[in-house]
Amino acid sequence: GWVVFEDEAGQTLRPPRVTSWSLRGRSPVVRVRGSGSGRVSIAGLACYRPGQVPRWFYRLREHRGRRGEPKAFLWTEYRDLIVAAHRRLGRPIVLVWDNLNIHRCAEMLAFIAANALWLTVIRLPSYSPELNPVEGVWSLLKRGEIANRVLVDVDHLTGLVRHGLRRVGRRPDLPEGCLAGTGLTLTPPHDQPADLAH
Repeated sequence: GWVVFEDEAGQTLRPPRVTSWSLRGRSPVVRVRGSGSGRVSIAGLACYRPGQVPRWFYRLREHRGRRGEPKAFLWTEYRDLIVAAHRRLGRPIVLVWDNLNIHRCAEMLAFIAANALWLTVIRLPSYSPELNPVEGVWSLLKRGEIANRVLVDVDHLTGLVRHGLRRVGRRPDLPEGCLAGTGLTLTPPHDQPADLAH
């Protein structure tokens, strides 16, 4: 089967700041509004299997600040993402994710129990983002496409986020590097030969 890590992230219209190439002591300043309630939420799945190229799946949700608009992913959206990944991967999934409330809701637990033939869930310990390679993908995104940008509106932000996520999907070395950054491996360590006394 596939080991699948899941995580969520969000980005507002205020872009993340990163290092610039300006002269020392002369940092460029670009004023942005930073106002408005526009936001893009992302749910991503980084999929790994020994001997296979890593796969990347994601879903986006735009928030435009309208009354009654959901501000987070619904459990059905997580379910649909997991089912779509399972169909594309064609093998059982070991899903590794955190203890977010929606991951532990009654409907999600019932879905997991009903699909136990192909879905196994492992929960990460609390406060352990360093064990989830998807966190590395969010870092790539925030240091890449949306860093130091003046974002016009939610559509502009969505386009940049989508471009960055597609880049991750086209370059298998990026998810591989994110997994390596966690220190986790997909293969058990080989038995080390015992030192022999001379």
